[in-house]
Amino acid sequence: MLRPLALGAIALPLVFIGVTMVHAADAPAPAAPAKTPDYALARSKIALPTRSLIYKKVGDRELAMYIFEPAGHQPTDRRPCFVAIHGGGWVAGTPTIMNCVGEAFAQQGWVVANIRYRLHKPVEGTTVFDSVKDAKSAVRYLRSHARELGIDSEKIVAGGRSAGGHLAAATALFPDIEEESDDKSVSCVPNALVLCSPVIDTSAEGYGFALLGEQWQELSPLHHVRPGLPPTIILHGMRDTITPFAGAKAFDEGMRAAGNKIQLIAHERGGHSYMMRTKELFDEAMGQILPFLMKNGIEGTK
Repeated sequence: MLRPLALGAIALPLVFIGVTMVHAADAPAPAAPAKTPDYALARSKIALPTRSLIYKKVGDRELAMYIFEPAGHQPTDRRPCFVAIHGGGWVAGTPTIMNCVGEAFAQQGWVVANIRYRLHKPVEGTTVFDSVKDAKSAVRYLRSHARELGIDSEKIVAGGRSAGGHLAAATALFPDIEEESDDKSVSCVPNALVLCSPVIDTSAEGYGFALLGEQWQELSPLHHVRPGLPPTIILHGMRDTITPFAGAKAFDEGMRAAGNKIQLIAHERGGHSYMMRTKELFDEAMGQILPFLMKNGIEGTK
């Protein structure tokens, strides 16, 4: 059973062409989204991981994942695992901004791996392709080390906000982008995806086209939809001016046409990463994400 969540506003679900629209009844429109998610920033300094470990080495660089574990967790447990991926347009950001996610899922009986990945830094020779490779390597690491980490290798969920949502989707959508040193016999495809205000369309109508240039289509989730993808939930603000809502809507339609399971939560007054701005909005989002995962056979064990 889910632990009760303190929701600051009552969401009124409306059915609209397969999309769930939510808004607060008679509430004033919120202020424009802050550049840094306020709630996420506050919890980043308070909600701390249980431990960290190195999941990948590239040259002389080590990439860490920061582990959040439920109280009393044991290696003999077989808990679901959430791979949390931070945003920042692939060029900035740190894993700590996702600490609130680690805390919330751990309280629901999950193990969470909040990952660090290589950012797009041409001066260092790293690109978004490397970011994608790292996200896929992280899923493979968790799946291959499931027994010692106390997780269920068939209940691994990848999720993130903004560019992190893109990288979560990339673990399932881009089979041709691989780290040469990875063990390809271990699947990097998660059992479900949780995408919050994701970069989902990298064309000129979406986000990332200026940075990706002529390679944009190779890294555009919208343009790689096919049958057999994991169950996916998207939370996206209809007032998002950074990653346009139109991309999320088109992705939802494409997934449905391909026969995949998907739920799109369209927040009528939400801007970019709206679900990370206040505790009330964050709790509301968790109250939508957890039932979706339960419906698809992935539930925390307490």
